[in-house]
Amino acid sequence: MIIISQVLALAAGLLHVYIFLMESLWWERPATRKVFGTSVAEAHATKALAFNQGFYNLFLAIAVFAGLVFQLAGQAAVGSALVFTGLGSMLLAALVLAISSPEKSAAALKQGTLPLLGLIFLALGLIL
Repeated sequence: MIIISQVLALAAGLLHVYIFLMESLWWERPATRKVFGTSVAEAHATKALAFNQGFYNLFLAIAVFAGLVFQLAGQAAVGSALVFTGLGSMLLAALVLAISSPEKSAAALKQGTLPLLGLIFLALGLIL
C-alpha cells in the first residue's frame, strides 16, 4: 500500500509542478490561457497573482517530494508526515476551488483526485 501511495504522491507532486509552470512561468501563453479560460487582458491583469499562486503549488509539491525522500531513506514517520501534509493541502485546495468556483469543479476534481487516492493508500499502508 505504501508503494502505491508513493506512486500517487509522486504523480500529484508532478501535476502540481506542472500547475506551477503554467501559473508562474507560462501564464500569458495561449495554451495556458485556454486551460484557465482567460483572455489576453485577463491574463495580463492577473499575472502577478498567478505567479504567486503557482509558487504555492510548487511548495506543496516540494513537501511531497521531501516526504518521499525521507520515506525512501527509512525515516517513515517524518516522510509520511510530510507526504500527508502536502497531499492533504493539495486536496483541501481542490476542495476550496470546487466550493468557491463551482464552474471550476472539473479542474478541482483533476487537482484533487491524485492527492485523495494517495492519502487513502498512505493511511491504509500505515494501519495495515
